[in-house]
Amino acid sequence: MTVHFIGAGPGAADLITVRGRDLLARCPVCLYAGSIVPAEMLAWCPPDAQLVDTAPLSLDEIEAEYKRAHGAGQDVARLHSGDLAMWSAVAEQMRRLDRLGIAYTVTPGVPAFAAAAAALGRELTIPATAQSLVLTRVGGRASPMPEGETLRGFGATGATLGIHLAIHALDRVVAELTPIYGADCPVAIVAHASWPEEKIIRGTLGDIEERFSADPVERTAIIFVGQSLGAEDFRESALYDPAYQRRFRGRD
Repeated sequence: MTVHFIGAGPGAADLITVRGRDLLARCPVCLYAGSIVPAEMLAWCPPDAQLVDTAPLSLDEIEAEYKRAHGAGQDVARLHSGDLAMWSAVAEQMRRLDRLGIAYTVTPGVPAFAAAAAALGRELTIPATAQSLVLTRVGGRASPMPEGETLRGFGATGATLGIHLAIHALDRVVAELTPIYGADCPVAIVAHASWPEEKIIRGTLGDIEERFSADPVERTAIIFVGQSLGAEDFRESALYDPAYQRRFRGRD
């Protein structure tokens, strides 16, 4: 028996990986985050699969489901939103499975920031303008931020910031980053990236709060801050320059 952790992707059902879809199709048990995983994905489960919505469950109750499936010799598809590498709460589940001696695998998903960048039609790394992307959040009830991980600290690098789980603290984001990036720095808020209700709010650190208040969203949003969001007159990468020799180009 194996528990298969699967990243469901950012929202659109067809953005799950082929591997993730195939695992869903062959597991007799599926535990899924019903509050944020699209219901359409459950159609890929076997017709007689046991479907367990984990939204109302505690970690102890989720562990009990793993134990039950293990006792019955049934593989479990554990479907999480987005990608499993960040803010997925799989680490604590894996630790419990390790203690129980239950095997598991991890299948990555399309991360929300990638879907949000696609919605914006932007590459987030621009030659000579921005070559780093910092994915971070603000502290909340579920998990505080470590002492050294602050918006000001990350902002001091000048990197493009992708700030998750912070739409409720937009005023704080603006207050902390405006002295560093400047009021004219581009900002984009992408809510429900890849969902039918996807919404984009563009502005600058100087006016994004006003724009947001005119058309607010409550959750599932990413705030991007950085010069890469508005870069137009930038140098081209040398990657495709005719004079640039690389191993696979085969030029003399």
